[in-house]
Amino acid sequence: MGLFGRLRGRRRGGGGDRRGTLDRASVREDLGHLEQFVASRRGVEGYVEPRTAVTETTILLVAADGEWTRRRISGPDVARKLSRDLAIPVYDAQVTGYPQRMRDWSARQKANRLE
Repeated sequence: MGLFGRLRGRRRGGGGDRRGTLDRASVREDLGHLEQFVASRRGVEGYVEPRTAVTETTILLVAADGEWTRRRISGPDVARKLSRDLAIPVYDAQVTGYPQRMRDWSARQKANRLE
C-alpha cells in the first residue's frame, strides 16, 4: 500500500474496518520482550496506550523501580490477555496516566548519561 492509502486508512484487498497507521504491526519478538521484562523484574504494571494515526496500540510496562519498556501489541484485548497470563495489573494510560516512578527513573537515566 502506498503512503497516501495509509494516510486515508485504506488497505488493498478490502480488509475489515481496521484503519491504517504509519507504524509496523506487533510481532512475536515484541511479546517475547514483554514476557522477559516481566520475568526479570518485580512489581511490573502495564499501561495500554491507544492506537493512533501514527502508531499501533502499545503497552508500556513499568517495574517497581520505575524502569520501563514499550512495545506494540495487537490491540487492547491482547494487552489484557497478556496481563492476565503474566499476572500483572493493567491500566488504560488515557485514564490513569503514568506513574511518577517512571518519570523519576527516566530523569535518573538522563542525568547518568550527562555525567
